Amino acid sequence: MESELPDIYCPFPQRSNPHVDHTREHLDTWTRRTGLVHRESARARFEQADFGAFVGMVYPTADSEDLDLVADWFVWLFLVDDQLDDGHLGRSPDRVRDVVERMRAVVEGTAPGPRPGEDAPAALIALTDLWERTVPRAAPHWRTRFTWHLMTYLTTATTWEAGNRADGVVPSEATYIAKRRHTGAIHVCMDLIEIVAGIAAPESLHNDADFITALEASCNVVCWANDVYSYEKEQVLGEIHNLVHLVRHHRGYGKHQALEHVCAEIARETERFLTAEAELLALYPELAGLLVPYLDGMRSWMRGNLDWSRQTPRYNPADVSQYAEPGAYLEESVLGVSPDHARLGSGGGD
Repeated sequence: MESELPDIYCPFPQRSNPHVDHTREHLDTWTRRTGLVHRESARARFEQADFGAFVGMVYPTADSEDLDLVADWFVWLFLVDDQLDDGHLGRSPDRVRDVVERMRAVVEGTAPGPRPGEDAPAALIALTDLWERTVPRAAPHWRTRFTWHLMTYLTTATTWEAGNRADGVVPSEATYIAKRRHTGAIHVCMDLIEIVAGIAAPESLHNDADFITALEASCNVVCWANDVYSYEKEQVLGEIHNLVHLVRHHRGYGKHQALEHVCAEIARETERFLTAEAELLALYPELAGLLVPYLDGMRSWMRGNLDWSRQTPRYNPADVSQYAEPGAYLEESVLGVSPDHARLGSGGGD
């Protein structure tokens, strides 16, 4: 697919983590134990995506334990996102409301124990495990911010995106860009930089205008590059939430012109990041111990996401036919809502 796309500007070096092989083995064990992946067709697709390699590219400096933890977060986010984007659940906000509220209870510390005789959704079991392993490492203000980002991802994906699909609404480019940083869960992933780097950035830094610019720009680069590489897949699925699609829809561009436009915007956002990065380091030399690893984490995300997108079969246009039948790889047990149950509770059809 890379040869068919305009070049995406990325001035950051390629890197990978030396613990990737161990993390691949860990992911296999963890996804089986939590029940996130168990059908053979889903397992084959999961292994083909190689999330271990992905996490090694975007967190190249993490130690083995931290790489396993962030890899588990990755897999959880990707598998939940597939349920919401590719399957029937992504077209009715009501269908997953209960499980999303139970996820909120886990991260807010108000979750009751399992209900009697209940087989809890795999995503809930896995999230409980993730939260118990993440919270002891984090400051209270980090937990508050991370919880907000995680729940904003879930609620935006299950209400705004699902509502647009159900009502046939095509969002404006500006609205989509603002929402995309949440639907892509990229803020969640950027928050994990602090865990991996062993730093605790104060709220004053997170409220700094240059830091906000650097973070927003790097998040945009990651999300829009994903839209470029997943465009063919999402066309097969009829997905409208893709910047290339929206540029074509609103501007009347052809496919190649739309791709070139988005790639040019990615280059502009990369330059915006570099300007903000330089200003931050010049303004706050006393915070270099926090800023250098944090900004390096953002750079790694922009580079690593691009490298993985170029090599993963997940976005290979020669194999987009795999998405024509999402039921072949989506597992009802992830969110615990079957198509039949969903239709009964949705108040309408797909």
